[in-house]
This record gives sequence, structure tokens and C-alpha cells, in this order.
Amino acid sequence: MGQPTRHVLGIDPGSVKTGYGVIAVGQGDPQHVASGVIQTGNGSFPERLLVIFDEIEAVIGTHAATEAAIEEVFVSRNVQSALKLGHARGAAICACARHALAVHEYTPRLIKQALVGGGGADKQQVAYMVRAILKLQQPLAEDASDALAVALAHVQHDRIRGLLQ
Repeated sequence: MGQPTRHVLGIDPGSVKTGYGVIAVGQGDPQHVASGVIQTGNGSFPERLLVIFDEIEAVIGTHAATEAAIEEVFVSRNVQSALKLGHARGAAICACARHALAVHEYTPRLIKQALVGGGGADKQQVAYMVRAILKLQQPLAEDASDALAVALAHVQHDRIRGLLQ
């Protein structure tokens, strides 16, 4: 018997758009299960956070996610944007906690290194590798592609950690 299939949920958080991607991992190559973008709408900030929480919960339930990986906050010059991003991450992480999923966090640089081999890769290179690894023909929305990249980076990180133990 082979190893059981894991469903890894990748999350690219944002207060306006949150990307998600679910991949199945077991024997063989990872398989695309689902991906998309949660549009939070025009409501108040707390209402938009609730949309993220509710929609991530729905994705977990619909696609039987067994674990989650999320991109860490990248702080540039706008502290206010970083704080809002942190709140969006918190809403997504709480949805995962509601379902008792382990949540693994990765920096943008580590995600790029895992998929492309270099931490300075651009979004087009990452998107290309996501589609190549998952054998997807059609282009993906940027946030969905980024979320799948997070999930794939987590799987790669787990494989490397397994080799080192």
C-alpha cells in the first residue's frame, strides 16, 4: 500500500483578493484539486475578513484539506498595508484552526526557491513552474497561482526534510 493522499491547501492572503489552491499529494506527482480567488467585496474591513474566514472554511470542507501552507507577510514601505495583510492572514489561519489543520508558513523567497531554484524569481517564472509541475494547460489567476505555489513549496520542503531525517 502507498502512502495516504494528503490535500494541501495553499493560501496567498490579501484583504481584497485571497488566492487559494488545493493539491493532492501521495504516490507520484502532486495533482491539482482546486484553485481560485476569494473576492472580499466592498464591505467594511471586518466584513471582508469574515468573507476570507468563511470562504477558506468552505474550501477546507469542500476539498477535504488535511493541512495548510500560507505565505508570510512581506513588509515593504507601507506599514498600513502590511497590517491589513496580517489581518487577512489571521482570518485565513483561524479558518484552518477551526478545522484543526496544521498551518505552515513560508516566506516569498523560500517559495520562489522551492519552485524555481532562486529566491529572486519573478511571478511569471513561478506561474510557469506551477503550471508545469501540475500539468495545467490554461493560465491561472495570479493569486490562485501564488497560492498553489505556496502549497507546492510546502510539499517540496516536506520532501527535503524527510530526506534529512
